[in-house]
Amino acid sequence: MTAAIEVAGLRKSFGAEAVVEDLDFTVSAGEVFALLGPNGAGKTTTINILTTLIAPDGGTARVAGFDTRTQASDVQRRISLTGQSAAVDDALTGVENVVMFARLAGMPRADAARRATELLARFDLTEAATRAVRTFSGGMRRRLDLALSFVVTPEVLFLDEPTTGLDTRSRRDLWDLIRAMAAAGTTVFLTTQYLEEADQLADRIAVLHGGRIAAIGTPDELKARIGGDTVELHDPQGDIIRRIATDGTVSGLRRALDRLDEEGRDGVVTLRRPTLDDVFLAVTTSNTAKGRS
Repeated sequence: MTAAIEVAGLRKSFGAEAVVEDLDFTVSAGEVFALLGPNGAGKTTTINILTTLIAPDGGTARVAGFDTRTQASDVQRRISLTGQSAAVDDALTGVENVVMFARLAGMPRADAARRATELLARFDLTEAATRAVRTFSGGMRRRLDLALSFVVTPEVLFLDEPTTGLDTRSRRDLWDLIRAMAAAGTTVFLTTQYLEEADQLADRIAVLHGGRIAAIGTPDELKARIGGDTVELHDPQGDIIRRIATDGTVSGLRRALDRLDEEGRDGVVTLRRPTLDDVFLAVTTSNTAKGRS
């Protein structure tokens, strides 16, 4: 499959501090790729390099087939970026912001107006469409900022912690939009601190720690690295008093329950499957390297 993003030996330092060190990964066209990591791991720096906002100190990064350092304008024409802070004009209304962005992207006036109506409805901003953005709440500003990213359909969409500040419904609505864009062929590269978000959306996930990729794979592959399912027995206070590993099959569950019976154990039984939280904690606590975002 064609690569939408190719990164090889990427490095970036600020002063004496190495932020990104020898990153290597490839993102296929149409893939949703999530970059996870604790604060200071280098996630935002990586996105800034890939979107041509800063230049790397070494290595190469190609987006949509173009080098981010030597062919920046070609990259910029093929991407869209939503950063962590809203990039909207406070003096304009919601609809004026979207129309302006659409016009700058080359849309005829009528098409820009239609697109603005559609996106404001999709992001639940219709009632506020004619209000100045300076009167918007933080969550409304974030939704408007995200709407701007969907005015045109880019080859590669970069989302840096896109759902920060959104309520549950808005977050899930955005997930649906991301899935639809990926299904239509747009490559989505996102960073997020919500592990459920990465689990729900991403075809593959890379965990960044100390400026290096500590783990990469599909959500299921990463979870499998932590281990299989576990039958847990809890006492009345909810504390775990016994764990038995199982293979997740019905027969495996029966064997685990039989063992508890043989041991004369009593309590509340739950079946626990590895989560991305387990992966994240295991990966980021096994490496003491330091970085920054």
